[in-house]
Amino acid sequence: MERSTDEAAIRRMFEALCEAWARDGASAVDAFYTPDSDYVTFDGSWLRGREANRRVHEELFAGMLAGTRLVGEVEGVRFVGPDTAVVVSTGAVLWPWQKVAPASRRSRQTLVVVRGDDGRWRVASFQNTRVQPLPPSDSLFMRLFAAVMRARLAFWRRRHPAALAA
Repeated sequence: MERSTDEAAIRRMFEALCEAWARDGASAVDAFYTPDSDYVTFDGSWLRGREANRRVHEELFAGMLAGTRLVGEVEGVRFVGPDTAVVVSTGAVLWPWQKVAPASRRSRQTLVVVRGDDGRWRVASFQNTRVQPLPPSDSLFMRLFAAVMRARLAFWRRRHPAALAA
């Protein structure tokens, strides 16, 4: 298949996953993952396998994620093989009363997607990270932080001179 056709299919899969979230919750989202998929949540939890992913999301959809929508967009697709691609996206969960995600709730995801024997693209690995940019390097906070780290490093070097010789 041509790369542009594959990329379009991957982008459609991502859009369909977002739509399924609001429509059918965990049961629909489950179908977008491979049976042996890895899912690393924004808090660092590692869900191993589609079944673990489904169980955790069922609990969330029954509780705090009830009535939410998932919004997002694919920022880039990079093919690493004929049936494997790395996808970078941004997204957020919206509460029913929200039209736009607050910047503080934006996340960036890295997905590894694979084409199955049936020709469908599915998520083999998903990493979700909250977008939390650092303050500018010349800000007071960062200058103070750097000064504290330099002082701490100097102290450590004085206490562990042998480590420097290695």
